[in-house]
Amino acid sequence: MRKRCSLVGMPGSGKSTVGRQLARRLGVPFIDLDQRLEEVLGSTIRQYFEEKGEEAFRLREAQLLAELAATPGDMVLSTGGGAVLREENRASLLAGGGSVMYLRATPEEIYKRIRHDKTRPLLQVANPLQRLRELHAERDPLYRAASHYVIETGRPTVSTLVNMIMMQLEMERS
Repeated sequence: MRKRCSLVGMPGSGKSTVGRQLARRLGVPFIDLDQRLEEVLGSTIRQYFEEKGEEAFRLREAQLLAELAATPGDMVLSTGGGAVLREENRASLLAGGGSVMYLRATPEEIYKRIRHDKTRPLLQVANPLQRLRELHAERDPLYRAASHYVIETGRPTVSTLVNMIMMQLEMERS
């Protein structure tokens, strides 16, 4: 039985946290695309953005995502919040041979979770909640287009979300 799953969603929606626990439960490797990108780039994403620009970053992100999608074997892949912006990334995710789950959270829920996080360039603006609302409006249709299932992350605990995804994967296999 194949155990392969990718997680997409807004920054702060829980992709890395849920992904780590899901991978543990499935007994498969966990790959955080942003973390892997930083290893490949030899710098933080924020530094790379500042030095080379968003277009250069998005190109490297697309290359790595395509590589990972084509890599055989079981895994849980957590993508960066902006990975769905490129059409080829959405195609890579859907062609990657596993379920793609959209961890959906409202901008208000995300803001509550990450408002004190100074490492997120996204929030280093005058009105971070308004920025989250704008990003959500732009990206929600793209997350939906790039995923097989939408998992609402509003109130549930991480373990409840993992259980919800596990049930979805089980139903898919039966």
